[in-house]
Amino acid sequence: MSSPEPEVRAARKHPDPRPSPVAKRPVVAVTGAASGPGALLARRLADSDEVRQVLAIDERRGDVAEARWHVLDVRDPAIADKLRGADVVVHLAVDVDLGADAAARTAYNVRGTQTVLTAAAAAGVRRVVLCTSAMVYGALPDNDVPLAEDAELRATADATGVGDLLEIERLGRRAPRAHPGLNVTVVRPAILVGGTDTALTRYFESPRLLVVAGSRPTWQFCHVEDLVSALEYAALEKAEGELAVGCDGWLEQEEVEELSGIRRMELPSAVALGAASRLHRLGLTPSPAGDLAYTMHPWAVSGSRLHAAGWRPQWTNEEVLAELLAEVAGRHTVAGRRLGRKDATAAGAAGATVALLGTAAIVRRARKARRRI
Repeated sequence: MSSPEPEVRAARKHPDPRPSPVAKRPVVAVTGAASGPGALLARRLADSDEVRQVLAIDERRGDVAEARWHVLDVRDPAIADKLRGADVVVHLAVDVDLGADAAARTAYNVRGTQTVLTAAAAAGVRRVVLCTSAMVYGALPDNDVPLAEDAELRATADATGVGDLLEIERLGRRAPRAHPGLNVTVVRPAILVGGTDTALTRYFESPRLLVVAGSRPTWQFCHVEDLVSALEYAALEKAEGELAVGCDGWLEQEEVEELSGIRRMELPSAVALGAASRLHRLGLTPSPAGDLAYTMHPWAVSGSRLHAAGWRPQWTNEEVLAELLAEVAGRHTVAGRRLGRKDATAAGAAGATVALLGTAAIVRRARKARRRI
């Protein structure tokens, strides 16, 4: 099924949210406000007539001069004092760097979320908005297409960063029980595009698209501008609970190949998964084998709760894919590992896939085994 045309194409980039149900304009705190989605959200909230004040929190000062800045690590318990007077906290200080040490990344993400939730409750904040990913639903062959927001979270910790996201979700579910009066809303974007670098965006940096034989992928994207507008809805309490966000509909693999102009390379599941597992175990690539599941099986989401609240995406899957391809132009990736131009030329197009590198390893191992017989 292809993505349908958006219902509203006017007011292209900044839909006008419906009036806020809260009696007064809220004070909204944003963590991770100096860069990425946090910076975009801080700017958007600072420009909104529906927000009284923005408290911006990060380890460095950002560019939103209208915000009140607090420079500190979100793991610092002193953050509770900085949150006093805030009505809502949007927690975006989450490390998703592919090059980061996995253990350190997890420690930062989990401890940071724990501290923010506890500090928000201590400061009298009424709502915390967390941002994870639609990846928490898991990519499985029997998934509904699309998935409803209340679908079971069936992901495992096998893919990059998903274990952290599942733990953040668990902390979010526990917080209202531990801190009565605290509301937690979780926003789960589809494949995020717009200045992002993830295992899934790097999939489009290879000269061939790896397709696992017999798989049925669905591709659904979320432009960072749409994510920020959805986070604004959550911050202004126009939608709550678990909120999935993405473009309307999805693209089939054949449509992605036609739109991108990138040819496929199809390989058996055992070869592709085995190769990815070995390469990651040897430290040659940042992407574990679990990342491949998200390019094999469906995990598109409906976004029905945001739609019911009046929110609509302003980008289509086709448009976001085009922007992604423009962003990654000139980059060369082998199994999720970036190569310089010289290395990419040496590897060649055929060498720039997980599968072929893995096949070579299998062949070498088999030859060695035969020699020993």
